[in-house]
Amino acid sequence: MTEGHTPLFHERKSYRRRRLIDMIRMLPLIGAFLWAVPLLWPSGKDSATPTSLAIIYLFAVWLGMVLLGALLARLLKKAEDQDPDRGT
Repeated sequence: MTEGHTPLFHERKSYRRRRLIDMIRMLPLIGAFLWAVPLLWPSGKDSATPTSLAIIYLFAVWLGMVLLGALLARLLKKAEDQDPDRGT
């Protein structure tokens, strides 16, 4: 390579690590959207969705977010362990 010329593409390991970081950053936004879904459900006396089902849904979303966060953190740790020359 010539001096001052940067490569066009990133290495595969650093690219995957950056995409994992991007997914971790998006996780709270995804969670907020999923938590807002019950607000779209019909409410009132004629509602087909009971409140208990909405509470179960919220806890299921919360548990899913915790598990997904743990999985992504584990994958990120594994990716960082395999990439010794990360720039941080």
